[in-house]
Amino acid sequence: GDMSGAHGALRGLARRCIQFIKRMGSFSSAPCVVNPDNQDDGVQVEVGRDRRATHEDVCRWCERQLAGTPARLLPRSMQPVQAMQALQAVQGDPDPTPARPQWRNDDSNTIRVLQWNVLSQALGTSNDNFVACPERALDWAVRRPLMLQELAAAAPDIICLQEVDHYKFLEAALSPLGYRGLWEPKPDSPCKYVPDNNGPDGCALMWRADKFSLVQEHRAPLHIWHMTSNQVVLLAVLRHEASGREVCVATTHLKARAGALMSTIRNQQGIDLLNVVAAHADGRPVLLAGDFNAEPSEPVYRTVLQHPALRLASAYSKASHRAQEDDGIVHGDPVAASAQGEPPYTTWKIREEGEQCHTIDYIFYSRSAFSVSALMDFPSGEALGPGRAPSYQYPSDHFSLCAELRLEDSRPEPRPPGRCASERTK
Repeated sequence: GDMSGAHGALRGLARRCIQFIKRMGSFSSAPCVVNPDNQDDGVQVEVGRDRRATHEDVCRWCERQLAGTPARLLPRSMQPVQAMQALQAVQGDPDPTPARPQWRNDDSNTIRVLQWNVLSQALGTSNDNFVACPERALDWAVRRPLMLQELAAAAPDIICLQEVDHYKFLEAALSPLGYRGLWEPKPDSPCKYVPDNNGPDGCALMWRADKFSLVQEHRAPLHIWHMTSNQVVLLAVLRHEASGREVCVATTHLKARAGALMSTIRNQQGIDLLNVVAAHADGRPVLLAGDFNAEPSEPVYRTVLQHPALRLASAYSKASHRAQEDDGIVHGDPVAASAQGEPPYTTWKIREEGEQCHTIDYIFYSRSAFSVSALMDFPSGEALGPGRAPSYQYPSDHFSLCAELRLEDSRPEPRPPGRCASERTK
């Protein structure tokens, strides 16, 4: 009776799940057309002709592109973690100065990691329904320099991006600053069903070649119950030149949409993602950044933080900073404490259905290998204005996360309270 009803319901759920996974990128009956990535052909970022280009040069080039438009990037700043321990949200002051490269910690063991869902141009203009955004602010001619300026002003060592459908431009624009990178498209990108697309969207992973060299790369679709899904993991093992240590960096973009079914799919993708990362990390320190499309209350957040081999923490959670100070001993449920300490939002947009303000983007790091020293603040609601994002002040509906992480001498994990050693080695 009851049991067979429950089994039937489960089977129905599984069937819906499988149909959903198989449908992949097409959200309509639109024809699929894959265009080449050529919309930026002929756009030259003219910087540093007689000397090595600087991040500052690139910021100024971006501002010149926007002259005569109302577009002007919201400035943000890196804040030492101590300053953020205060209870209010991580927020910058509305500040009239233009966005410029951030102060750098010149300790060679400090790695600055930026995570950002940049918003695919094809999806942002056709499917996302940003009803409060002026139409011209979504023009690629406006978004392109704003996006590049946000990256150049943060001056990161490692960049993890999602929804990238203009990778050729990013690669060309960032290579004068010494960045190298990888890009992996979604198997069945929804962009391909949008007229005038610039090819598929995917994940990108970039690094400063003066600080890192590529040891190995790995790219794969994520699996759900042994079926290929439309989401990918892009992973690179990078050798940190200053210390000679190798770090495993991975980025992903999990399935979007609300509801129990989607939450289950994301958790399954998370399980596969962590297996891939653990296998390639092979004991190396890990940086895992992405748009997980999941609030901290969702199962996948706990799945990530409780992975026994990876032992990850979330860079933006206040709980991680507190754990650094009090020797890593967290009483009660460390995952709940971490979730509690996350910022109030990483994406803030207005769609037809209304205002959507969520925390779904993360930078996770090996807690035994890194400590967080500084974080990029988020624009306040006041600075964003009533239309939120994207806008003339900000090119995506997600804000970039940027964390400064210090690579520590491999220190032993602080011992969890009340466990004997023999239990811990299992």
